[in-house]
Amino acid sequence: MNEQLHAGRKTLRTHPGAHLLGSTGARLWADYLDPVPGFTGRFDFIHKVNIPMLYRVENSLIKSFEPCHTEWYPSYLLMTYTDYRLSLVEKKFISWNDCAVSCQTWTNHSSEELVLRLTTYGDAFQMRSGNHLQGEFQIPHYSFDVAGAIAVSDPALYEEVRLQPGQSGTYIIAASFGISGQDATSLLQARAAAYADGGWTADQIIEKQCEEYQEWFEHTPVFTSNDALLNKTWIYRWFLLRHNLSDPQYGNLTHPLFYEGRSHKKSKEPFSKGGWEFSKLINLSVPLHLMDARWHHDGRYSEGPLRNMAESPGEGGQFSCLTVDTVMHAFANFTCWAAYQLYLVQRNRDMIVEMLPAFKNQIAEAIRIHGTDQDQLMIEYKHTRTGKEYQPSYWYFHNFPKNPKDKETYTHLKRVDRTVYHYLNTLAVAHMCEIAGDSEAERYHQLADGIKQDILEKMWDEETEFFYDLHYQTDQKAFVKNIVGFYPAWAQIIDDSYKGMIGHLLNEREFNSKCPFPSVSMDCPAYSKDGGWMGHFVKGRNGCVWDGPTWPYTNSIALDALAKESKRSGYQYDAFFAQSLREYAFLHFMKRDLNQPGLVEHYNSATGEPLSDEQEYNHSFFIDLMITHVAGFTVEADRIIMDPLDIDLDFFSLDRVKVAGSNYRITYKKPNVQASVSDLEEGYRLYVDGKLVFSHPTLCRAEIPLQELETMKGAILS
Repeated sequence: MNEQLHAGRKTLRTHPGAHLLGSTGARLWADYLDPVPGFTGRFDFIHKVNIPMLYRVENSLIKSFEPCHTEWYPSYLLMTYTDYRLSLVEKKFISWNDCAVSCQTWTNHSSEELVLRLTTYGDAFQMRSGNHLQGEFQIPHYSFDVAGAIAVSDPALYEEVRLQPGQSGTYIIAASFGISGQDATSLLQARAAAYADGGWTADQIIEKQCEEYQEWFEHTPVFTSNDALLNKTWIYRWFLLRHNLSDPQYGNLTHPLFYEGRSHKKSKEPFSKGGWEFSKLINLSVPLHLMDARWHHDGRYSEGPLRNMAESPGEGGQFSCLTVDTVMHAFANFTCWAAYQLYLVQRNRDMIVEMLPAFKNQIAEAIRIHGTDQDQLMIEYKHTRTGKEYQPSYWYFHNFPKNPKDKETYTHLKRVDRTVYHYLNTLAVAHMCEIAGDSEAERYHQLADGIKQDILEKMWDEETEFFYDLHYQTDQKAFVKNIVGFYPAWAQIIDDSYKGMIGHLLNEREFNSKCPFPSVSMDCPAYSKDGGWMGHFVKGRNGCVWDGPTWPYTNSIALDALAKESKRSGYQYDAFFAQSLREYAFLHFMKRDLNQPGLVEHYNSATGEPLSDEQEYNHSFFIDLMITHVAGFTVEADRIIMDPLDIDLDFFSLDRVKVAGSNYRITYKKPNVQASVSDLEEGYRLYVDGKLVFSHPTLCRAEIPLQELETMKGAILS
């Protein structure tokens, strides 16, 4: 992982002097690091708290370490500086148990003494106990304060260390952080001491951190192919999940979850709160996380967000956004459907039985809040609540006014996205009732069928061959081709009667932009490639405006829809899927440079320029696309479906896929290709627990009943 994603200098576009840190703790992480020895910059704990410094080492010879050289690795950061006076080599990281650790080697090249001294923020750490400093940061806008303990390998650092000319010294500093009043001071001291005075050398500490960090990735599937772009994007996507994995174990967040991001649009003022942050449970992004994370071998990470939402519901029992202290609003989402997809891989029936009442309640609440007596379509009253604010269809009936913030100028809509989510959630509950032996399965199947029929009959326009949002009272179509118009294909509710719809995705005057896919068709009067609104940046230069920029969120769904349509129509879109998948993959690398991984929230749809600056943004899925459509491996309730798209790979191998305790491996190699993976046989193959159970000379579709696989496994064991 470290060598595969090694990125050199990695900074924020909006703060080029700030360095990013790949490693994150269960609660502690760095928003950014200043180029100084130690941990100064902006640091966060559970949520955004903007602590300006954990500690730093002052020196007597130089004031600035710029320009310095940095090497970014997922598990640590290397910073080096050298001139005629001194040199510094520092490796630092944040461990999963929330320790900020710095290993520093100083060399004095001057003719004077080099004096080093550890400093902390203000008077926060004034209490000394033996070789430890202890104290706390008060966080006024949350119910917790942050307690800390600092340990050093040489206690002289607390006063001063003197290095004579030509002399070198290596020092280890560790600061452990927890919740005041909950995490005992003795525990924090022991954690810090384990690094600083536990008898480890600096090299051993870094080696240990790399091994511990890598452990999470040892329980993920492995994909390799002849396509370097897809290979590296696969690795980076698993890093995204690990980077955004959190486990606050406090308040409303007592189970693990994935954040939407660890950067933020907030003020960077010390201990400030204002602005929007992504480091919380956001129910809009939970299902996107689950689509990828369900393939991790440990189901706790995917079940955690579901349990958090069920245990701290919003009004009426809605799954809502959560901080540790607050139950917030609810976005439109397909969480029930994602939970069912999670079950298909993990097969945790107990979780389904436990959560089924909460899942049922999501359907009831959707109908209560967003339903209507006229049909089963869902009304969106706040354009922000589908997570696609400022999509132009809300303003279609007022001819796209200059000021979209005037509430008199936009119309409530029966939304395609919210309704498709409602359909998928309802269908999922029907399936989960069957799993749990619940008698209401048929009722939910009938309800889902009714939603499907209303989408097809009322939202589809035969003449233009597209699905549109509707006026919430009159059902008049808002003739704006939003990206969500492809969602019915993603939900697999269309047949050949709707085959013209996918053509809009291929049209270079509509959705097939230079950086596909824009959030609204390029022929819309309100289309803006860079997120302004009719010539104005109504939410600032980096604001979220869904009137033309390209978003990884909807790219993942649109690509899923495209793949499903290609399979349904004789694979006629395989080449376009291959092209679009690779363009999506390129979004994960700054300037399309595979040596600079970094995904942000949205992009200019004409140029691919990153419009936002929230690095390592986690609001889409990619791994699931690779497994289900490139390797072609899909798990259903009673069968395995092998059905890959041909994206012109010479070979690939997908290994270590765990389903219900068995290990699956899917391989492909074209005839007469000298694959660099020596153990690949020609053709398309499926192995279960090391045993070949299916092979074909070419990529093809096949269905294998799970019962048949169980019989095979029994024969193997006997």
